[in-house]
Amino acid sequence: MLHARDDDPYGPAVLDLYAGTGALALEALSRGAPRAVLVENARPALEAIRANVRALDVEARVEVIAGRVEQVTTRLRGPYGVIFCDPPYADVPAPRTREALEALALTLVEGGTLVLEHAPSDAPPLLSAVDRVTTRVYGDTALTFFSRPLGGAAHDGG
Repeated sequence: MLHARDDDPYGPAVLDLYAGTGALALEALSRGAPRAVLVENARPALEAIRANVRALDVEARVEVIAGRVEQVTTRLRGPYGVIFCDPPYADVPAPRTREALEALALTLVEGGTLVLEHAPSDAPPLLSAVDRVTTRVYGDTALTFFSRPLGGAAHDGG
């Protein structure tokens, strides 16, 4: 999932929404992502992210944004190769979550991936900027993978 674009020798960044401790983004950095942007609203999680970033000595490659995803969407410009999104499950069906994901899907590079974690009982939202590739269920967790198609236009609206 972390492929460099031909016109970007450093490759695309990773965006981690509802980042928690930042583990997903920090793992992506360890696997070759050049930089990561983490968005989190909870103060204890923000403290954990900052401590983890310091412990791993990756401050120069990480941007931490404190705030609600829906409120900071316009500040997230990309381009991103991968977007991890792990909202509270109750928020997944909310229109505000779909609207934020729709806007952020446009920041993906062509061929980029958006991964949404949600409850298996909730259908993933239909997003016009990306194609839904697959949903995988692991117990009480579902992961839906979306891809930004080459040429930028989604084929099936989600």
